[in-house]
Amino acid sequence: MNLEGKLLGNRYELIEKIGNGGMATVYKAKCHVLNRYVAVKILRDEFTTDEEFIKRFNVEAQAVACFSHPNIVSVYDVGNEGNLYYIVMELVKGKTLKEIIVEDGAIGWKWSVKVAIQIASALETAHKNGIIHRDIKPHNIIITEDGIAKVTDFGIAKAVSNSTITAFGTTIGSVHYFSPEHAKGRNTDEKSDLYSLGVVMYEMVTGRVPFDADTPVSVALKHMQEEPVEPIVINPEIPLSVNKIIMKAMQKDPELRYANATEMLKDLNRALKNPEEDFVYIPTEHAVKQESSRHSEDKPKKKQKFSKMKKYFEEHPIMKGFTMIFIAIFVMFAVGFGTYEISSLTKKKDVQLPNLVGLTLEEAETKAKEVKLKVEVKEERYDLTVEEGKIIEQDPGYQNIKVKEKSSIKVVISKGQEIVKTEKVIGKKKDEAKKSLEELGLIVQIEEEYSDTVEDGIVIKQSIDADVDTPAGTTIILTVSKGIEQIEVPDLSGKTEEEAKATLTNAKLKWKSTTKVNDSSKPNGVVVDQNISKGSKVDKDTEITITVNEFDETKSATVNVNVKSLNGYEEKHDVDGGLIDPGTITLKITVNDEQIEQKIVSKASTNESVSFEGSGNVTIKVYIDGNKKAEKTINLNSQTSITID
Repeated sequence: MNLEGKLLGNRYELIEKIGNGGMATVYKAKCHVLNRYVAVKILRDEFTTDEEFIKRFNVEAQAVACFSHPNIVSVYDVGNEGNLYYIVMELVKGKTLKEIIVEDGAIGWKWSVKVAIQIASALETAHKNGIIHRDIKPHNIIITEDGIAKVTDFGIAKAVSNSTITAFGTTIGSVHYFSPEHAKGRNTDEKSDLYSLGVVMYEMVTGRVPFDADTPVSVALKHMQEEPVEPIVINPEIPLSVNKIIMKAMQKDPELRYANATEMLKDLNRALKNPEEDFVYIPTEHAVKQESSRHSEDKPKKKQKFSKMKKYFEEHPIMKGFTMIFIAIFVMFAVGFGTYEISSLTKKKDVQLPNLVGLTLEEAETKAKEVKLKVEVKEERYDLTVEEGKIIEQDPGYQNIKVKEKSSIKVVISKGQEIVKTEKVIGKKKDEAKKSLEELGLIVQIEEEYSDTVEDGIVIKQSIDADVDTPAGTTIILTVSKGIEQIEVPDLSGKTEEEAKATLTNAKLKWKSTTKVNDSSKPNGVVVDQNISKGSKVDKDTEITITVNEFDETKSATVNVNVKSLNGYEEKHDVDGGLIDPGTITLKITVNDEQIEQKIVSKASTNESVSFEGSGNVTIKVYIDGNKKAEKTINLNSQTSITID
């Protein structure tokens, strides 16, 4: 069902479909209240028929909407219109981590750790708010155009796993990233998310998942029973600390993993500074059992306390009654207070959105507080123009609009100018060069040009030389080779030889040679063939051989013979002045020794005209009374009439 153009909640206009998944269809939409673009995820029909699923889904989505983090795709709203259930989220431009791994293969360990730090930071905040993701995988991690990792689909996996929707037989998420306890169908917690993060890190640094098989069941069994090949074996460039962080996160026993995301974050940050230091501690099962038995010694004491309390209530039934009444009153008060709070939240007032750009965080918080709004730091980044500590931008952007009080304004804080030393990237592949410069904090702009000497995709120039101190945030232009320019061979047929040569020159190609053919069935004097066919793509300056058709055409010609001159006749007169009869001679004309005319003519004739047909060079001979008097050769291609005298 295509919903483009539909208006949801009298607010969100669906513009175009931008994604299609197993659970939902995602649309780019425009929020007409805050005048901004958002992503709207609409659940598939099969999910909307399960009331238990819808209930759990709403609870989880609303819980995620209550907190924000720069590495979590924000949830703005949850609602339904008829049988359409939707979530309104932050619209993020970028690629999923899975798409990047598929395109580039294994990712450098340093960049992988930086991405893992951002994911772990997101999990830390979610876990502290009681939210377990349960479906951490590269498909659910978006890398923005600025290189920021954002985790999406928080809490949705729980709604699905606890619902009868699994009757459809569809595995939600990907078993390649499931923790062993998840694969067994047992309860999952924050340590399950950390296991999945370990799998994601494994795939980032090796380019492949730790366990793979023909069926999801086989993959799940491997997660439960087999030990993965250590990533450092597959990619020896991985530092020791990074290898051990991954292996600790992927321990099958949850008690052997990191206790929480904060603990894992600490090791990830340390690995960036001291990658080869052996500081990661992976406890053994024996040590965990000892610790567990120590705690179990306290349990009898707790049971004793509970038994004493139970005995007291049995001996004093009146106190038990008072206690139950007190608990009931307390619960009623709590429910009433909660209802009041929820009611007050739904009646938030509209307030004018302030402009916070250019203020310090402290100034922004004071200004926002005046209109009962909150300020959240979305990220910090270097900026060429905004001084350190001041706000570069805000979301929602400042406009003459109103928002609900107690709403949050997300801001980006300037880290000022950072001076970095540029690297030499000439000779490197485009993506490799771009990534290393962006890691320095530079903005990379790509320009392309043809090169006769450098292969396609290799950097041939950089606008800022290597080892130059440059402020982070500066744009550096990389000129990347497009390889040798490819030319489409033009159609030369029907052109004269000179026209064909000119056409090749104009097309950045070269004329090599001309061959001739004599074919009267084709046009004469023009190109009838070329050694590389028209429309072919060839390198610039490729040499082309042409074939020109040349043959002698049959033409009509005329021979004019001055018999008087050839015969040397002079007029004679009698005594009375009368003209004496000159008499006659036999005139014969041949063309290429073939007779074309023989007749008796007057010796005094000055113009005996004879027509004939021939081609090319022909030899004309004139005979008088059997004696050859003249011979001439002409080319009928250029001359079709001749006078012989």
